[in-house]
Amino acid sequence: MPPRALPNESAELVEHEVAFQGYFRIGRYRFRHGLYQGGQSGIIQREVFERGTAAGVLPYDPQRDEVVLIRQFRAGAYVAGRHPWMWEIVAGIIEPSETPESLVRREAVEEAGIELREVIPVHDVMLTPGACSEGCVIFVGHVDSSAAGGVHGLESEGENILVQAVSFAEARTMLEHGEIANAVTVIALQWLALHRDEVRARWR
Repeated sequence: MPPRALPNESAELVEHEVAFQGYFRIGRYRFRHGLYQGGQSGIIQREVFERGTAAGVLPYDPQRDEVVLIRQFRAGAYVAGRHPWMWEIVAGIIEPSETPESLVRREAVEEAGIELREVIPVHDVMLTPGACSEGCVIFVGHVDSSAAGGVHGLESEGENILVQAVSFAEARTMLEHGEIANAVTVIALQWLALHRDEVRARWR
């Protein structure tokens, strides 16, 4: 269900242009919007990183009580001065012909070499709404983690992805020690921590 709008939360697009088009696109927008005290704002200008909508899945094996995590180089983390290899969940950008579920099923095979059984929707979130249009639909997916591992990804897309199955207890420890710093992965693991008993009962 979409969030409820509060009084005077309306916005008008005044002008839009493409400020940059490369591997990604940046749009330059001019808006005016309602003010909580009444009336309208002046025209404000913002540049927005236009990424599209993503979907991600935390693969979970309830019999082995393991999650499957992936690790790869991330340019944004490098530029931010962080260690650029990060633990993450399987994810990708949704193509026009795909649903979020079909995307995570495809990416699970491409990025991790695993097949998803049932998937459970977790959240549909905006990642950095002040500057980026990207949202992410998050799932937990039922998998057999016994054969998960190795290096995967599409060489044509420059992917070099380490795949590792870890116990849920180890994943929680990694989370608590700051070894997992990817926001979508944090959300998925914390959701599983809250709902793990019911997920295991459902996937017995």
